[in-house]
Amino acid sequence: MLELRPNCEHCDKDIPPQSAQAYICTFECTFCKTCAETIYQYICPNCNGNLVQRPIRPDAELAKHPASTRRVVKSAS
Repeated sequence: MLELRPNCEHCDKDIPPQSAQAYICTFECTFCKTCAETIYQYICPNCNGNLVQRPIRPDAELAKHPASTRRVVKSAS
């Protein structure tokens, strides 16, 4: 089951679990649409895999299986 992380790993923008503005790779690195498109050109900077639009978990399932609250932000090193 996807973790549905709550923020962009690059700019730390909040991304609600119902948002169509979240992009992920196969390792669930999560980026907002702006960062995925303009900074990374839909290529994950961590694994070099493609970034695709994150699926939206239906409300009934989100109630049973909530989104993660763990924020991941990549350091600028």
